[in-house]
Parts: sequence; C-alpha cells; structure tokens
Amino acid sequence: MTSPTAWPGARSLLVAGGGIPGLALALALKQAHGPALVVTVCDPGLAAGGARQRGRAYAVAAGARRMLERLGIWARLDGAAQPIHDMAISDSRLSDPVRPVFLTFAQDREGADPFAHMVEAEPLVEALLASAREAGVDLDPSGVARARPERGAMRVALADGRILTASLVVAADGARSRLREAAGIGWVGWSYPQSGIVATIGHARAHEGRAYEHFLPGGPFAILPLTDGGRLGHRSSIVWTERAADVPALLGGDPDEVLAEIERRFTLELGELSLEDGPSAHPLAFGLARGFRAERLALLGDAAHVIHPIAGQGLNLGLADAASLAEAVSDALRLGMDPGGEDVLRAYERSRRFETLTMAAATDGLNRLFSNDVLPVRLIRDLGLGLVDRMPALKRFFIGEAAGLRGGQPRLLRGEAL
Repeated sequence: MTSPTAWPGARSLLVAGGGIPGLALALALKQAHGPALVVTVCDPGLAAGGARQRGRAYAVAAGARRMLERLGIWARLDGAAQPIHDMAISDSRLSDPVRPVFLTFAQDREGADPFAHMVEAEPLVEALLASAREAGVDLDPSGVARARPERGAMRVALADGRILTASLVVAADGARSRLREAAGIGWVGWSYPQSGIVATIGHARAHEGRAYEHFLPGGPFAILPLTDGGRLGHRSSIVWTERAADVPALLGGDPDEVLAEIERRFTLELGELSLEDGPSAHPLAFGLARGFRAERLALLGDAAHVIHPIAGQGLNLGLADAASLAEAVSDALRLGMDPGGEDVLRAYERSRRFETLTMAAATDGLNRLFSNDVLPVRLIRDLGLGLVDRMPALKRFFIGEAAGLRGGQPRLLRGEAL
C-alpha cells in the first residue's frame, strides 16, 4: 500500500475538480493564508492546461465580478469582458411577424456599474489557472478516486495510486459527483425534456451591450453580447433552449440549414449572421443535494446544485458557494480552529441552502411558465411582464437580485478581502 504523502503543516485543503468555482475557492484561500495553508486542486483536465470550453460564455453578475476583481482575475481578462447595459424580454411564437418587447432592464443611472458582464470560458479559466500557479496552489493532473475520513483528516486516494491527506475535501466534481454519492448525500433531481444549445454568432451590426431573451414555445432563446471580433466584426453568444426531441432535426443539417434555424429565432435586427463557434447541445436537468456537507467534505457548484439556464445564474451560484466556503474556512483558520470541523461546514451549509433553494425553484418555475404555448398562460405572463415594466422599484429589486448586490453577501462578493 502506498504511504500517505506528508504535507507540511496541519492545515490543508484539497479541491476535487478544476472548474471555475473550485479554482476560485483554491485561489482565494491560498492568497489569504499563503504557506499556512496547503491547497491542492486535483483534476485530470489540468494535464491539458485546464478545461477547454469553446463556445461557452458566462454572464458574470456584479457581485461575482467584485469577487474576481478582489482575486486579481478581472485585470487578467484584458478586455475579454463585455458589459451588459440593458436587456429586452419578448414573448412570441416563431411565426409571429413582430416580437413585442414586454419588459426591459437597464442601468439606473449614467456611469453606474453594469449589472453583469459576458465572459467567455477559456480566458476566464486561463486567468484562474495562471493566478493559482503564481499563488502557490498545487495543480495536480490526477483525479480523486475516493476519499474517507480517518483520524481527524480525510484520506484521499488519487487515480494514479497516490494517497494524500487533507483537513477538508471540497467536492467540485460536477453534477454526477462521485464524492457526494460515496458520502451518502441524497440528491433530488429530474431531467427536463429540453436541451440547451450554445453557440457563438457573428453579426454585422453592433449589439451596443444589449441582451435579448426571446421566450418561445420550445423554450427561451437568449442573445448575450460578447466583445467584438469574428468575420463580421461583432459577436454574441446564444443560449437556446429547445425540446430535446426536436434537436436532431434542428442541428442535423448542413451549416447553412443550422444557421437558417438560428436566424428564425435570432432575427436579422443585427444584420447578416455567421456561425462562429458551435452549436453544441447539452441535456438540461434540475438537481439539488439534500445537504451540502458530510464529515470533512463540502459540496461546491454543480456537485451541490444544477439549475435551468433560463436566468444565467449557474456560474454565479457556484462562485457564491466559493465565496461563502472561503469565508467560513478563513475565519476558522484565523481563530485557530479546524478548517474541516463540523461547525465550519455547518456554517457554510446554512449560508448557502436558502439562496440555492430559492434560485433553483425560481428558475424551474420560470421555465415551466414560459416554455409553453397555452394561450391563457401566455396572456397572464405577458400581463405580468408588462406590469413589472411599469414599476421602477420592482425592476430595481429584480436587477439587484440578478446582480448579486443584496445585503448579507459574503465578503468576497462585496469586493472585500477575506
């Protein structure tokens, strides 16, 4: 049997999974505590320099942006972040000649911070990896095979046969988390009869920082502005929800036929279109862990929750997890407490459960409300959108919620140091 690897010091953290929330957590804690805390991220994808996610882009809310600024990530993006200045929401059928806008969201005042930015996955992951290396995070290109508590620590077996020990293991290994299952943490979830299609679209006219959400019978079709580039000079990301049964026919043709289907939904308001990257389709699901912790184990990101992309909040939830867990662990370390102790993990779970459950229920309800063509339901929802559009205070509330700027947020989401 391989002897456990001796790690310096009595405080160590191992993150299983090299996605954005896991890397952000590792970086935040290493920056805050330096050599006093050994931090390792284990993921086979690190052998290739991290996950490659061509065609993927994320809406980074204002709170998450403040966290990335505090970690020094935002400055590394070097103009790769496109601010979203406003959003227009319509509700129609594909055959409708006009798509009336029922609701718009815009910045409250001139010079105000955008409520979100669009950032492509690759530059964001690359910035996190570079910062993690510089901070001294150990990036280990091996997967975690299993982990179990043993004599006040976690004994972690890696896929290559090595054995490590850690004060705390963070399961950031995705929706099908093996660590969550091995710990016996229950999962409530179901599959939607929908797929999410992502692609990067080029267009001839400037988007001017405006995002669109077209609610169509098959599901929402979001157009999200990206930084300029591509063959036509301007680009946007689409997140297209469609009935799973219809996806093979929609995406199975040649590129011109696929682009024609996108044009039907995108419309030609931004001029000529081109397909820059993608499309790729992914099954959509709902999932929520019954608990966010076990003995010396914390769940993070998709290992704890999977929500519908209708509100673009998946990454922001994961970064909020990272901010909350980093704060709980950091506070424990400064008080001389065990960073993997039950009190620490209970505080983390308590800080995240309500927000996560609320967001999961909201996105599920919105998808069910808008992904249908029942006339009475359409009339009621359009009336509701119109009423919200005429109530500035309510619109400001929704913008604040989407931007992650409400009170009681972890320090990192307020742009403060741990």
